[in-house]
Parts: sequence; C-alpha cells; structure tokens
Amino acid sequence: MSPRLLLSVVVAWLGVACAAVPPPPPTARVIEPSAAEPPDEVVLAEDVRVYRLAPGVWVHVTLAGKAWGHTPANGLIIEEGASSLLVETGWNPRQAERLLDWARDALHRPVRAALVTHFHLDRIGGIPALGARGVPVSAREETARRVVARGMTATLQPLADAQEWGPLSVFFPGAGHSPDNLVVAHRDRGLLYGGCFVKDASARDLGNLEDADVAAWPRSLERVRQRFPDARQVLPGHGAPGGPELLTHTQALLRAAP
Repeated sequence: MSPRLLLSVVVAWLGVACAAVPPPPPTARVIEPSAAEPPDEVVLAEDVRVYRLAPGVWVHVTLAGKAWGHTPANGLIIEEGASSLLVETGWNPRQAERLLDWARDALHRPVRAALVTHFHLDRIGGIPALGARGVPVSAREETARRVVARGMTATLQPLADAQEWGPLSVFFPGAGHSPDNLVVAHRDRGLLYGGCFVKDASARDLGNLEDADVAAWPRSLERVRQRFPDARQVLPGHGAPGGPELLTHTQALLRAAP
C-alpha cells in the first residue's frame, strides 16, 4: 500500500496493554483548565494528568480502568507554534477528549495531529475521540493491520519506518515489546520517548510479553542507541522519566529474561 493512502482500520477496545503489575491509582484534586498559562502539572480528571517535562514538552499520564488495575500510561503533547502534536491517545475516548480540551483551552495550542507507537489499548484507546473531532492519527501500516477487525472504525495515516514528523523524529528499530513498536525523539530537547519498548527504572521485569519478540529486542535496542546517541532524557511508556540509563536497564532486563 502506498504510504500516501489513508488506511481504514478498526480500533481495539479489548487490546493488550503493556504493563504487567499495576500500581494503585493516585488520589488527586481535579483542577479544571483555565485561560491562564497552565501550571507545570495539572490534574484534568481522576485518571488524567499532564506535567511539563521540558520547554514545549508535556507528558500526559492516563489511568486504565479497574479491569486493568488503574495502570498508568505515558504519552506526549508537543507544542508546535500555534498548535500541538499528540503522541499516544490514552486508554479511552473520554481521556483523549480531556487532553484535546486542555491543549485547546489551557495550552492555547489545539492538537492538529496525533500518532500512536503500537497497537495496544493504552496507545490507541482514544482514537475514536480524535476521529470525531477531525484530528488525523498516524501509525505504521503494521500497527494498522493489527487493529483491523477489532471494534470501532477509524482512519489512520501511515508512517514510514524512519521519518520526520513536525519537530519529532519517528523511528522503527525492529521488534521488541511488540512487532510494530516505534520510538519518537525530540532532538532539539534531547528527548527520547521509548514507549513500552523502554522500561522505567523501577521495572523488575519486561512486563507484558504476549506480543513481544525478546530475541529481537536487544538488537532493536542497539539500533535506538545508534540512532539517537545524544538523547539526554528518556521517557518510558509507563513510569517515571530518566536518562540513557533506562536503555541500559532495559538491556539488563532482557539479559535476565528466561
């Protein structure tokens, strides 16, 4: 299929998530967005919060429902002039709507486009909300194929395995956590978003391996190191950000994997 064609795909409501052992949900006061400059951290709902990671770079954290143990998942909102870009869509459409509203009303930079890094529910669950608002969502064709025939219909624009996407560099290093996992870098900020391909410092195992290729993962990880040698901050798909040591930690977990 030509990379210029839109792919009609079906989004999974019962897709596979990335984390293995969910922590308990946080308790926090809900703060509504305002017209003022947003604070460095804002709680948009009991299961949605946003915090500033670097100038023009925000992390969104969404919690799964009870069935998934309220597992938190990370994503990004990247400022780009008068608009913004969304990386990952949250676990469900309501969470995505919260993020879109915040970017428009508090950040004053409406989301103009989004991408998802792989086909698991914690990445794609909010796609229907973006489609309803006319926000295009991009993904690898492999991701599109893996969500076909799984629920609600949406339209995904194909991503190349290595391309520039606004201020972001998108790269498919090979299989790892999933067969289709992308990583995303903001070179100007020295940031690498590893998604579920990279584990946080507190992880004691590789998490959900249902769709993983543990044999290929180390080689894929090395390609990421070679592609983005100047990354100073690394954000995993779950858990706290860190530095390049998160790549080393993931590598150690792979060595210890059965």
